[in-house]
Amino acid sequence: MPRGGFALVTLLAGSLALAPPAPAAESVTVRLGRFSQTVSLDDLQRFAATGEVPGALQLYRPLLTTGLQEALQGEITLEPEVGQVILDEILRTPGGAQLLDTLRAIAPNLAAEDLRVTLEQVSAAESGLTLLGILQAMPPDTLEINVVTLLSLASQFRLAQMESKALSRVLRQAPEPEASTPLPLPSVDPFTLGSSQVERWELVMRDHSRDRSIPVDIYWSKDTHGPLVVISHGFGADRRFFAYLAEHLASHGLTVVAVEHPGSNVSALLSLPSANSPSANSPPGDMPLGDLTEAAAQSRVLPATEFLDRPRDITYVLDRLEKLNRHSYSLRDRLNTDQVSFIGHSLGGYTGLALAGAALDLRSLESYCQTLNPVNLSPADWLQCAALDLPVKYANLRDDRITQLVVANPLTGLLFGEAGLSRVRVPTLMLTGTHDTVTPMASQQLRPFMQLSGTKHLLTVLGGSHLSVGDPNNLNADLARIPFMPALPDATTTPLRVFLQGVSLSFVMQQTDEAEAYAWALDPSSVTAFSTTALSMRLTQTVPEGLASWPRLHQTLNRQAGLGSYLPSLLHLEAKAIQDQFQAVQRQMVTYLRTTPPSLTVVYLPFLIPTAPMQANRSKPNQATP
Repeated sequence: MPRGGFALVTLLAGSLALAPPAPAAESVTVRLGRFSQTVSLDDLQRFAATGEVPGALQLYRPLLTTGLQEALQGEITLEPEVGQVILDEILRTPGGAQLLDTLRAIAPNLAAEDLRVTLEQVSAAESGLTLLGILQAMPPDTLEINVVTLLSLASQFRLAQMESKALSRVLRQAPEPEASTPLPLPSVDPFTLGSSQVERWELVMRDHSRDRSIPVDIYWSKDTHGPLVVISHGFGADRRFFAYLAEHLASHGLTVVAVEHPGSNVSALLSLPSANSPSANSPPGDMPLGDLTEAAAQSRVLPATEFLDRPRDITYVLDRLEKLNRHSYSLRDRLNTDQVSFIGHSLGGYTGLALAGAALDLRSLESYCQTLNPVNLSPADWLQCAALDLPVKYANLRDDRITQLVVANPLTGLLFGEAGLSRVRVPTLMLTGTHDTVTPMASQQLRPFMQLSGTKHLLTVLGGSHLSVGDPNNLNADLARIPFMPALPDATTTPLRVFLQGVSLSFVMQQTDEAEAYAWALDPSSVTAFSTTALSMRLTQTVPEGLASWPRLHQTLNRQAGLGSYLPSLLHLEAKAIQDQFQAVQRQMVTYLRTTPPSLTVVYLPFLIPTAPMQANRSKPNQATP
């Protein structure tokens, strides 16, 4: 999967989602030091279409791989309106300015304005735009490529891929979890649908003080008991992202309230003003692109105010639910707002952590965002840096009614400072995926998990992506089409979603008198039945053995990983993988010896067979032997 600067370049391609009416660039000049060669785009087109290497490209045969062929001809589709806004974001924000600096280092004769000209030249088309189509649409007749810079960036990208694969090997080779004590026969099955008849009510709660309308879905039944469950979606999603989970929990007698955040839901993303709109805070037309003023740098994709408004949405909804619990004829005594289990995905995970006691602290984030490495830039960095537009650098958004957290692929980074998550003392279940390129597991989940102070569980999904836990029937199709955020097939993610249903229910029920009956589902061995080859899972209460000392988890938070950081990281992971292989062989040998005792065979060797003189000597013990 693409990540970092290459992910954003791919996103740039996808954001156009258009095809040029007439090619502008006809060739590419490749420079390596003083050496240069001009390559026709027609030759690249022939290679992309057939895989054959034309004579003019023979020098570059080692670089013309199948992967490059697929990248040149692969089509990327994305809603044009969304793509236009994201491209504007790249061209206007500090993170985008750094990406443009990187593109200029790769292509010295490519001006930032050329990207705008390309946008003006292209028009909507039925098929998605290819990387080759972008090259052909560039205004310069010849696009110049600096191979040294390109190879440096490609090397770092390749090292990131190698690190991700090595991490997956380490986790996959870990021994299968065993029950610490023999598990009793379960009296309840949290993984199957409950017997309660579920009703879903749709409400819109109007917060006049913030001029904000908050849609909510309430799932409840006549058998309601236990804590109230509140669900918060991620960026660009809606309150139905976890609909399957809400229905499952409600079928077991819990009341569930799914909240939709109006400033960062899918509707807000699709209704963003264009760059030319007065409300878009566009810079003056004669302002150089690199001279970004504070107003021009503000993010429109994710308004900074969402980092304050999202937790406040939850607090406001809980205040309103308290009143409904007292005065509503149908919902009276069904909304236990004194004991709230919070479930959040991605930006919803940030929301829950902020409500559980982690104060928003941007003092470390500012220096980090000013020195972003575009090659390693992940969408999580882009999103968290949007918070710098807030007029405050510190905010305590805690709500003591939150007594539990379930956070899947949470966005954390430096939003809470370097140790802010140590203030989260409520029991927490955190889910992370090894193939999550939106909120990478090392910086966004594993390191934050180590800081949590309360009882905690870590569900690691090998092969899991950012959207693996989403409801297939309610997944935003635009998000699933973004290149670095693909959705896995429904059949692949079904076991994961079933396990998440059961483990979330069991986790919530630990706050009730039925805790013991559900505790077995939180044992590390319970995940074995739901693991598959495609998505293998581990449930632990600590960071997986061997990763606690992983250098990536201990690098300085306010510095991004460079080329030099990958070597110790890779060596650590590869050494751990070899060690695990050796230990696996040892375990197999011990198991074999325990279950299959070696057979005993008596072997008579010729020189040990007693002879006749020896028998004679035995009859005369006092006779000396020669």
